[in-house]
Amino acid sequence: MDHKSQINIDNLPSHVAIIMDGNGRWAKRHGKPRIFGHQNGVKAVRETTEAAAELGIEYLTLYAFSTENWNRPKLEVNALMSLLVETLRKEINTLMENNIRLKAIGDLSKLPSRTYQALLEGMAKTASNNRMTLNLALNYSARWEINNAVQLIAKDIEKNVLQAADLTEEIFNQYLTTKDIPDPELMIRTSGEYRISNFLLYQLAYSELYFTETLWPDFRKEHLYQAIIDFQSRERRFGKTSEQIASNKR
Repeated sequence: MDHKSQINIDNLPSHVAIIMDGNGRWAKRHGKPRIFGHQNGVKAVRETTEAAAELGIEYLTLYAFSTENWNRPKLEVNALMSLLVETLRKEINTLMENNIRLKAIGDLSKLPSRTYQALLEGMAKTASNNRMTLNLALNYSARWEINNAVQLIAKDIEKNVLQAADLTEEIFNQYLTTKDIPDPELMIRTSGEYRISNFLLYQLAYSELYFTETLWPDFRKEHLYQAIIDFQSRERRFGKTSEQIASNKR
């Protein structure tokens, strides 16, 4: 029995987030420069996106470039930005054919102008698509996002747009870059690392975490299916007891 047939379509996570890790190690194993790994990671992005849309997942967030990644060698960073532009323009037809909307989170204005423009063009062209949202985390870090939200809230309090006493969790959520997206129910990290790496720290509060040894360029549809099957085997209690969960299902 293949993994896809084992998935309960009525119990899918509405939002899956992925830390795409292992491109550099994959390239090293093949005796190639690190950018070779990033280039081969594009196929994993395509397959995972198509598989998620086919299943009926509503949101897929991919951690594509963190604020810390600027500290990598300049040659690698420049190659990554060029690859992103090339990929956005090459894959836009695939997104349109699959009715997938492109969005992005992060400090996007700090991206190189060519990258930023390609991203804006892709988001504008796919804005009316509604089968699934592909959300790219670019120049993103969770600490930046939370700090940015606090600054925005402080400014609104200064302008009397918001009163400090009225600040609730729901209102705070509206100042995050993910304000229009539900929190991930499943977070996947590839390459055998067991860290969150400054990714959606606030939003992952009740996410199920799934770690795989598979390096990102080798990640395919079957790996996504396995992660979802594992997710569906877990009991999501949100602070309640198993008995309460069982009682609510009756």
